[in-house]
Amino acid sequence: MNKKTIITAAILGMIAIILGAFGAHALKKVLSIEQLATFETGVRYQMYHALFLLFIGLIPDLTSKAKNNIYNLVLSGVVLFSGSIYLLATNELTPFFDFKIIGFVTPIGGFLLISAWAVLLYNITKKSDKN
Repeated sequence: MNKKTIITAAILGMIAIILGAFGAHALKKVLSIEQLATFETGVRYQMYHALFLLFIGLIPDLTSKAKNNIYNLVLSGVVLFSGSIYLLATNELTPFFDFKIIGFVTPIGGFLLISAWAVLLYNITKKSDKN
């Protein structure tokens, strides 16, 4: 689980850097300032959670079950939260589909990310109560 978590963290981090550079250079020419700021929010949260997964993969005080739950919540949350933000920010560039109809998944993704942090808090608190 730790290896899979760290590999996923590395992949999410690399993709965040690639998308950040893409946004700063290529999208800067075709998106409004507001759209670009929205896109950057997706990149920022993706990177935060890549680092969070890296931390989860390295911390020894969590059970495999807790790590697995956090992993699944973060991965799903990033896909829904950051993924929907990327699509919504670049909606005007895709005339064949209106991504505004998927906007409802953004807060669901945010809730999953918050839940991952809550699972960490719960497990660390539970563990320290036993000490």
